[in-house]
Amino acid sequence: MANRGPSYGLSREVQEKIEQKYDPDLEQRLVDWIVAQSGGNLEKPQPGKQNFQTWLMDGTILCRLINSLYPRGKEPIKKIPETQMAFKQMEKISQFLQAAEAYGVTTTDIFQTVDLWEGKDMAAVQRTLMALGSLAVTKDDGQYKGDRDWFHRKAQGYRREFTEEQLRQGQSLIGLQMGSNRGASQAGMTGYGMHRQIM
Repeated sequence: MANRGPSYGLSREVQEKIEQKYDPDLEQRLVDWIVAQSGGNLEKPQPGKQNFQTWLMDGTILCRLINSLYPRGKEPIKKIPETQMAFKQMEKISQFLQAAEAYGVTTTDIFQTVDLWEGKDMAAVQRTLMALGSLAVTKDDGQYKGDRDWFHRKAQGYRREFTEEQLRQGQSLIGLQMGSNRGASQAGMTGYGMHRQIM
């Protein structure tokens, strides 16, 4: 962790707002899912944001999590080294983030490496893990392990099929947002440049 002194003023207010977004109940659900998804041989951390951060901080658990969402032999992270070097641990977190984005997590849902490493925004870490879990449940490819009620399913696209005749009919209609052309005629209209008769 970075050696920083206390923050004051606006910096402190911003940090407090970020910390208020952290959900302890969600933390427990995510820990349960990560343990179930990764094979169940992980030791759960004690409850608390600091313990959750320490548990995930070296990147090993995150890499194992993303690998467990793929069939054996197709894992995105081939080698997960056990190391105490800070830059290697941050590199593993970056690999997880790249693999999560490749899996389908939107860029706006992905946290930054420092959010986890320095504990700046653990709510963003939770948001990324929630998005990953929701995607895994939605894909329903047999790789998800754990309770399906832990995450909501993402909405699937609903494709509509129209015949050529239906498409042709739609081109001749004027949308109601543009008004209506029913009953319109040019009766009583005069040509351009002619004066109107006012009585």
